[in-house]
Amino acid sequence: MPSFGPLKVFFKTKLSMILADIRKDYTLKSLEIQDVDSDPLLQFRRWMEEAIQAEALEVNAMCLSTISEDGFPNARIVLLKELDQGFVFFTNYASSKGKELAASPKASLTFFWPEIERQVRVVGTVEKISEKESDTYFFSRPISSQIGAWASPQSQEISDRTVIEESQKRLEEEFKETPIQRPAHWGGFRLLPHRIEFWQGRPSRLHDRICYELEGKSSWRKVRLAP
Repeated sequence: MPSFGPLKVFFKTKLSMILADIRKDYTLKSLEIQDVDSDPLLQFRRWMEEAIQAEALEVNAMCLSTISEDGFPNARIVLLKELDQGFVFFTNYASSKGKELAASPKASLTFFWPEIERQVRVVGTVEKISEKESDTYFFSRPISSQIGAWASPQSQEISDRTVIEESQKRLEEEFKETPIQRPAHWGGFRLLPHRIEFWQGRPSRLHDRICYELEGKSSWRKVRLAP
């Protein structure tokens, strides 16, 4: 039998060299503290609009980090669906993130728009939105997505994909006869921020970072951070 030991070492070494050599210098824009809005949510809205204009890929995708039962951070990509006094997203309340947020309603969000060399990090507390708000968004979704919310026991172990495919087919037939309703286990969360950091890529890794910290209930303090 041939030994693949030396080959593994070669590929590992080559990959390490490739990773070490990957570099990108950011040169598009700068970020000055006097130029940003006094309200970070308005500043975020401005940046989101510019990311949309730049046709950023999955512009509303954000990395949601929660705290697991064993105290470790648990991260995944979800979609921002509303921006009001906080950041609204939707999920299965019985999923791992739903359970983690119920147990510890603190989380962080990270947005990254490489097309405009920007990143935003948000930290805050999380609350469920109202059932009315969840209903409004649920019924705005395509019917296939509405059925999907019923069909998938999100985060639970399943034997194979046929489990959800068969559930989907059964529910498609069922909802031909019965009006579909939003499942009670599915709805929205709102992250209310107390810290928001705006990051603009700059040359030589000397990036611009402007951070807002909530003071009191509605006053924001903004500072520049070293890269």
